[in-house]
Amino acid sequence: MTRALTDSTVLSNGVKMPWLGLGVWKVKDDGEAERTVAAAIEAGYRSIDTAAAYNNEEGVGAGIRSCGIARDEIFVTTKIWNAHQGYESALTAFEDSRRKLGVEVVDLLLIHWPVKGKYTETWRALEKLYRDGYVRAIGVSNFQIHHLKDLYESGEIVPMVNQVEYHPLLSQQELHTFAKSNNIQLEAWSPLMQGNLDHRVLAQIGEKYGKSPAQVVLRWDLQNGVVTIPKSTNPARLKENADIFDFTLTQEEIAEINALNRNHRLGPDPDNFNF
Repeated sequence: MTRALTDSTVLSNGVKMPWLGLGVWKVKDDGEAERTVAAAIEAGYRSIDTAAAYNNEEGVGAGIRSCGIARDEIFVTTKIWNAHQGYESALTAFEDSRRKLGVEVVDLLLIHWPVKGKYTETWRALEKLYRDGYVRAIGVSNFQIHHLKDLYESGEIVPMVNQVEYHPLLSQQELHTFAKSNNIQLEAWSPLMQGNLDHRVLAQIGEKYGKSPAQVVLRWDLQNGVVTIPKSTNPARLKENADIFDFTLTQEEIAEINALNRNHRLGPDPDNFNF
């Protein structure tokens, strides 16, 4: 049971990854990313999730360097973008990300989307980076069960993390069960449903604990064993999102939230995207 913002899950290779982190999608690299990362770390966050495609790795790196916390206490994730997939191009893209972040080692490197015909070669590049010690853990993002099975057959290392769209309207039970049975840590992006939190169940549960619907959803994530990375640039909201360790949902409440599932995606379909 997660009881503090500093609590971590342990990935299949023994690396510790914080249960709650900050996502920085759409956070601008004009000073905003640096300020947001620094504010999050000051609020107690120790995990920052960025990506080459977010165009803010330099700002994230600056925020990490200026925060006053030792680098090895902060868990940094970035991702290989679709246009850079393939073996050699992924290795080159990683070097570019590492330079922009200003770090020697990246804690977690993910393949951003399962680009057909390319993601198995990209995975081979991630395996090399992992073996060479440039990344502490490797994983994927937006992979379905059949994509993961492809990596099992072609690769040598099982992904340690699968970061997917996950929230009460899209709880991905089959994928979650598969991940658990293969020791893959599920991680949620868009956990707060892009602000679509107006559901009676969430409001009622929140009222009981004196919490917002957003806090209820984030607590539900953690109690389901899912790492989560809500995004905010507002220092007060950053603190609110982290204030979820002083209450525990009952099994009945978790079941009520589970029942909201509609298999409804707010983002692209991993089996049908064209970018």
